[in-house]
Amino acid sequence: MPPLLKVENLSVEFRTENGVVKAVENVSFEVAEGEPVGIVGESGSGKSVTALSLLQLVPNPPGRITSGRIELDGVDVLSKSQGEMRDIRGNLASMIFQEPMTALNPVFTIGNQMTEVIRVHQKVSRKEALEIAINMLDTVNIPSPEKRVKQHPHELSGGQRQRVMIAMALSCNPKLLIADEPTTALDVTVQAQVLKEIHQQQTERNMGMILITHDLGVVAETCKRVVVMYKGKIVEVAETEQLFRNPQHPYTQKLLNSALTLRD
Repeated sequence: MPPLLKVENLSVEFRTENGVVKAVENVSFEVAEGEPVGIVGESGSGKSVTALSLLQLVPNPPGRITSGRIELDGVDVLSKSQGEMRDIRGNLASMIFQEPMTALNPVFTIGNQMTEVIRVHQKVSRKEALEIAINMLDTVNIPSPEKRVKQHPHELSGGQRQRVMIAMALSCNPKLLIADEPTTALDVTVQAQVLKEIHQQQTERNMGMILITHDLGVVAETCKRVVVMYKGKIVEVAETEQLFRNPQHPYTQKLLNSALTLRD
């Protein structure tokens, strides 16, 4: 079967006061249908820029995709206009961002924001969209979803807000889920709960998933394959078990050694 996502020679640069910065250089990888893939690397390695590029979300200016090809479920993503991309986002692929308080609008209720997303992508009435929203909140284990849809983001805890983001991302049944450091702002206990929820939904829905993280422990528990990035380039791609057992690249070895040191 052809891969759900195929990225070939993707390069992205940003223009700054000090000149052009190459954030991503000739990145190539694939994600199969139903496959969870982790992208790991230190801050500034190009993980998030790669993820944003997949849905044409790199801010332009100052950033721009200079070369490459992104094929998602047979669709040439980079050939699409922003109007066409709005149909692709949500339907074919959805993204969970790092910080829900910047992704959610503080002025509108959770219900208003969820129903807007659902109605953009599905031909349903406002009442039907609200029912879908409530069901999705219940699916991701948010208590009293009928009450939560009437609340604003600041009235929810950090973990609940992140679960709202998961519910919104899944509400249109995408084939690919992109989770960009989805637990960065949460405490350790809540992190584990949210990651468990993402993994469960990915498995039950048989979605392809890209999990971007610097936590190798999370990758070991949730991902089938791992893409290692360093200074905007991919330095290693391997099955998760193989990567942990026998890392090939010196940078991967250092990542694993630092993680093991912290856990000792």
